Amino acid sequence: MDLLAPHVRFFKVGFQLFLAGGLAVCDAIATRGCKVMLDLKFHDIPQTVSLAMAQLADHDIALATVHGYPQVVEAAAKAKGRTKILAVTVLTSLGTEELQQTGFAGTLADLVRLRAATSLAAGADGLVCSPLEVAVLRKHLGQKPLIATPGIRLLDSPRDDQVRTATPLAAIQAGADHIIVGRPITRHPDPAGVARAIAEEIG
Repeated sequence: MDLLAPHVRFFKVGFQLFLAGGLAVCDAIATRGCKVMLDLKFHDIPQTVSLAMAQLADHDIALATVHGYPQVVEAAAKAKGRTKILAVTVLTSLGTEELQQTGFAGTLADLVRLRAATSLAAGADGLVCSPLEVAVLRKHLGQKPLIATPGIRLLDSPRDDQVRTATPLAAIQAGADHIIVGRPITRHPDPAGVARAIAEEIG
């Protein structure tokens, strides 16, 4: 964090970091004047999701993610306090073949639009989607909902397990409010340099 803080003001805390340090990690980030996105993708029965969200009330967490199912989103939204809820539409590691295995008859874009619409109706403040769906969601939903997009890769970055990817600038130009960049920064020999270059690229 010390390396990246001059160039990054929003930090994602995912499963690995949260299991290592818990909410104390989120508190440490917030204490340093940065914002926190808690990316645990809650997905459980409504009562459990509601109780989990309530645990965040005493912590300065700007964004928290839940899976984009209406009953999950609604439970989280009712207990969110100051935290804004982002509903995950379709994971960026999911491709057409995996979608067909679920039995869904439409396309990936159809499923993203469906989950986006039902999540916002259930009380989500914004959405998480791949950069490939941002423009379509902006067209249908307008500028109000927050959109955060993972699957960000630099031109020379390996795709790893991500299927639906784009560059930082392409995601911002499509209408994303936040880009989520992990391995292209954390696995680079010069993480601060990459973070600085991305910040300069997207302006």
